[in-house]
Amino acid sequence: MRSLMKRTAVALVTLAVVVALVACSAPATPTTPASGATKGPIRVGSKIDVEGPVLGQIIIAMLRMNGFTVEDKTRTGATDVVRKALLSGQIDIYPEYTANGVLVFLKDQKIDPTVLKDATQTYQTVKQLDLQLNNIVWLQPAPANNTWAVAVPKAFATANNITSMTDWAAYINKGGNVKIVGSQEFFTSAAAMPAFEKAYGFKLSKNQIVALATGDTAVTEKAASQGTSGANAAMAYGTDGTISALNLVVLSDPLAAQPIYQPAPTATKAIMAKYPEIATILDPVFKSLTLETLQKLNGQVAIDGTDPKTVAANWLTSQGYLK
Repeated sequence: MRSLMKRTAVALVTLAVVVALVACSAPATPTTPASGATKGPIRVGSKIDVEGPVLGQIIIAMLRMNGFTVEDKTRTGATDVVRKALLSGQIDIYPEYTANGVLVFLKDQKIDPTVLKDATQTYQTVKQLDLQLNNIVWLQPAPANNTWAVAVPKAFATANNITSMTDWAAYINKGGNVKIVGSQEFFTSAAAMPAFEKAYGFKLSKNQIVALATGDTAVTEKAASQGTSGANAAMAYGTDGTISALNLVVLSDPLAAQPIYQPAPTATKAIMAKYPEIATILDPVFKSLTLETLQKLNGQVAIDGTDPKTVAANWLTSQGYLK
């Protein structure tokens, strides 16, 4: 009886071992996240302004649709904060501006300032040097310039055939009625209005200027839109969301008096080496973000109060990037 029990026990142990061996040798069933993503995680950051989170959410939505798990770290901080987060590996990617790369991140490299007059040269310069010196990859920039600009009411622009700073300068020099609202810095900083005056050959008089303590372009643009104190022009940034909402137009800068600030995803070399397809995913999207498109998307956040995530998803869907 004990011999039978012993043989039975041995048989059971042998069976258990065989089952275990079969289980170990069988291919494991992959565990797929609920989102269906199997790559990543990618940590996406952004600045804390209006445009940064919109661009950040566009990046997030596109990566998720293409199988990446993503950590939303948008609204990371101001420029210095989010840049340090990228350099230290706390985030993997965030949208930055090309001229910032040259003027701020590479300011010690003695770069020829004429580079900043051309969008392609600005991009190629920062793309090459930031990779070489800091292991940061710059992807495709958007064809939009978020730099200091002059905005005027559409009705005024149409009535006087003004579309560029060249036109505006000619209008001023002919004695046209002009009153522009801006910050004190805008009128005194050599890089702002004085740069426009020098490039286009005009000079604003004191009675043509309304200098405010604030640098909030929503305030200056509203004053121009409503004609406050006779204002018919405003300090602006090229992709401000309030521009189209207030029925204003940005005057083009054909002589490149201002540096060109095109938004582009910036990523660590490590994450791009691991997932080079990120460029293929994001480049076409950023290439389609025109000045007018960014003005509209930013306006939905700044004026309508829509969440950047919703704004990004709706636009990507309308363009066929998301399904």
